[in-house]
Amino acid sequence: MGSGASMLRAFLLLLEVCGALNVTVSPGPVVDYLEGENATLLCHVSQKRRKDSLLAVRWFFASPNSQEALMVKMTKLRVVQYYGNYSRSAFRQRLCLLEERQGALYTLSVLTLQPTDQGHYVCKVQEISKYRNKWTAWSNGSSATEMRVISLKASEDSSFEKKKESWALFEDLYIYAVLVCCVGILSVLLFTLTIIWQSVFSKRKSRARHYLVKCPQNSSGETVTSVTSLAPLEPKKGKRQKEKADVPPAVPAKAPVAATFHKPKLLKPQRKVTLECYILAWILEAHLPNEILRNYQLGA
Repeated sequence: MGSGASMLRAFLLLLEVCGALNVTVSPGPVVDYLEGENATLLCHVSQKRRKDSLLAVRWFFASPNSQEALMVKMTKLRVVQYYGNYSRSAFRQRLCLLEERQGALYTLSVLTLQPTDQGHYVCKVQEISKYRNKWTAWSNGSSATEMRVISLKASEDSSFEKKKESWALFEDLYIYAVLVCCVGILSVLLFTLTIIWQSVFSKRKSRARHYLVKCPQNSSGETVTSVTSLAPLEPKKGKRQKEKADVPPAVPAKAPVAATFHKPKLLKPQRKVTLECYILAWILEAHLPNEILRNYQLGA
């Protein structure tokens, strides 16, 4: 009977020892700080096995080029202890481990961050209680986060690079806008020139060239002036032929005069004699006998 009870207790003890605490570190898994700032890491603990148990909290630090090393520890009696290089006064003034909520929340503060503080921070918690007048560890738990310290020079360089990239993007957009405007202006100019050229060409094509030509006198002796309209000549090959086609025909200085035919003109005395003869003949026909008139006509 006693052996069975002892075996049961041993089994329960094994279950409790194998059980793990739920430990979480925040912020994480990666957090960035600027050089000179103060960093605060939180270690959350839950799922304790025993209500009357105590917790021992330890913080470890591992830089990229070194192994994990114990920094600071809070014992089950809430006593803070420093280890290694962190036990020196210069480091102790920059580290602070506090219990915010009993058995639930612990904070680690790193003041005035330096580039050497960059690395992984691990929080390990151990649950301890008395069993048969001996301190016994019942469960363990751990969690980690990565802290990156950005130097001021690197921050300035990164901000300068960002500004440079944004300005380069703005310059590209400005150049593209200028190019688009130039292309638009050139397109408008070409369109305007095309319209002007088409209008001028259509006017030249529809316009007729008029020339004055003096013709020789007609049969009545008058000089006739005629108007001739010539359509624009088609373009010919060769510069000389084109110039000859554009020159209007020469106008003669004086039109040739045709030979004039003079009509016979009657003298005014002859016209009066003829009229008197007609009047005399009419009087004779009216008053003289026919025989005398015949003799007169024969005699005339």
